[in-house]
Amino acid sequence: MSDKKENCGLFGVFGDSDAVQKTYYGLYSLQHRGQESAGIASTDGQTISCYTGMGTVARVFRDSSMMLKKLANPVAIGHVRYSTSGSSNPINSQPIMMEYSRGQVAIAHNGNLINAPILRDEYEAYGSIFKTTSDTEVIAHLMAKPSHVSKPDPLAHVLNHLQGAYSLLFLWTDRIEAARDPYGIRPLSIGQTENGAYIFASETCALDAIGAKFIREVEPGEIVTVDKSGLSGRFFVKKNSIQTAHCLFEHIYFAKQNSVIFGQNVHDFRKRLGKRLAAEHPVEADVVIPVPDSGTSAAVGYSEQSGIPFDMGFVRSHYIGRTFISPDQKLRELQVKLKMAVVKQVVDGKRVVIVDDSIVRGTTTKGKIIAVRQAGAKEVHMMVSCPPIRFPCFYGIDFPTKEELIANNKTIEEIRKFLDVDSLGYMSLEGLLSCADKKSDSYCTACWSGKYKIPVDVVLSKFSMEHYQMRMMFDDDQ
Repeated sequence: MSDKKENCGLFGVFGDSDAVQKTYYGLYSLQHRGQESAGIASTDGQTISCYTGMGTVARVFRDSSMMLKKLANPVAIGHVRYSTSGSSNPINSQPIMMEYSRGQVAIAHNGNLINAPILRDEYEAYGSIFKTTSDTEVIAHLMAKPSHVSKPDPLAHVLNHLQGAYSLLFLWTDRIEAARDPYGIRPLSIGQTENGAYIFASETCALDAIGAKFIREVEPGEIVTVDKSGLSGRFFVKKNSIQTAHCLFEHIYFAKQNSVIFGQNVHDFRKRLGKRLAAEHPVEADVVIPVPDSGTSAAVGYSEQSGIPFDMGFVRSHYIGRTFISPDQKLRELQVKLKMAVVKQVVDGKRVVIVDDSIVRGTTTKGKIIAVRQAGAKEVHMMVSCPPIRFPCFYGIDFPTKEELIANNKTIEEIRKFLDVDSLGYMSLEGLLSCADKKSDSYCTACWSGKYKIPVDVVLSKFSMEHYQMRMMFDDDQ
């Protein structure tokens, strides 16, 4: 479903002669998290080298052997990006590098800082010059401020100025430091290879890709440092004040099925969603088909619970980028056909249940339903493994504006008529939360419930960093 856009992916290696090569493969396994740009920064212990570019990992490092050889060092971090703050532009590619009074540092960020515009306005008013439009650069300017550099723990002090979602990797010449916001909105895992090298990754699928074992997650509100002395952690907020807000869309859509995030396997979670969906919305049908890839596991669960046979009714092209957007409706419809072809033999003359992870605008979903009907389906029943999305996300998912969200403007019956399906079933919020291993209040449900754990007054845009307000104001020198 192409109406929502990816997060970003982080990967880092400390203490491996093939650190850059492993980072390259780690980013490959995280490519689903962003195809807009990619980059790797590495250090030999004296200086940091960095290379970034627009496009997929394969495109940016198309002459991989030569480029990776130039970067070859025992310590590296990497990034794949989809922009949720800062427009799609080569200058916003990450990791971003800077040199300040403490030396060189490279920064890679997954998430969205909702107070970045306020901080940026303040720093620009005092003469700071920004080279990018990304919220990540705000962190660099905070780090370079003399009154922050002089603090006993400068990084911890800086992180306490940030509001929103952030999983971060910092590369210095002598260490990597990883940090996660106190809400734990975005995932970040720690692993280790057989030779003892430490790995950081947005998802555990990237650890699997290079043969590393999972150790643990970076905890919400924690800074983890790895250097020659080993691995150590410290908290930049009081542990007893932490109230998590894990993003459930990581489980529903973003993460790979073989990843374990927030302590739960993604495939298992999605199968539970499908089973619960079948219990909440039973129908009589001949076949259950998923919208691949994120709807596949839920469709398996729906099939198992309902007893309706499962089959692959759609064939997805992996050569059409997920970030393709067309303003023309006819081109949108053509894009749907190119991305998702129907297997006529699976649906012809049958009552079909289509399982998808979500519906945002509804236009791409409608295109798929039209294609299934044209292939001869007798009935079409649409099942959605999350509740209706009625509110925008400010924490790193680039949903459309509230006005563009179909569930904000139409009732479920109106959506059913718009999609032209025989029935439409959405997962209940209660049902969704029942499929998760942690307590219900451990997760963020804002895009469904409108209850934001970090309140924001005005919609943020990734294309502008001006004229924003929020309830939480901070003294920059506290």
